[in-house]
Amino acid sequence: MVLFLGIVSRKINGIPTFIGDTLYAVMVYFGMRFLFLSLSPIKSILLALLFCYCIEFQQLYRADWILNIRNTTLGHYVLGQGFLWSDLGFYTLGVAVAYVMDSFLFKTHNSN
Repeated sequence: MVLFLGIVSRKINGIPTFIGDTLYAVMVYFGMRFLFLSLSPIKSILLALLFCYCIEFQQLYRADWILNIRNTTLGHYVLGQGFLWSDLGFYTLGVAVAYVMDSFLFKTHNSN
């Protein structure tokens, strides 16, 4: 669902691009929680942030081969196009939102 919303946010004019960046980080956080079920939420936060930050910093690398990958649709969505410091903040916001959602869902699940 988050992946779909993130892609749609890039296709509709008028939706700020930071929405997609924030949703990307939400998706990465929940992806980490899904892939590493025994990982604590705090470690999931750190792993998700590390992943998102690495994706952002790799955008500083401008070799022809990676630019060719970024020019594909999938490459553009996964690797991005250009480094922005502000994206690091939006990734942090997305992971924080995902953690709050995760905490709420976990508490709700335990109370039933």
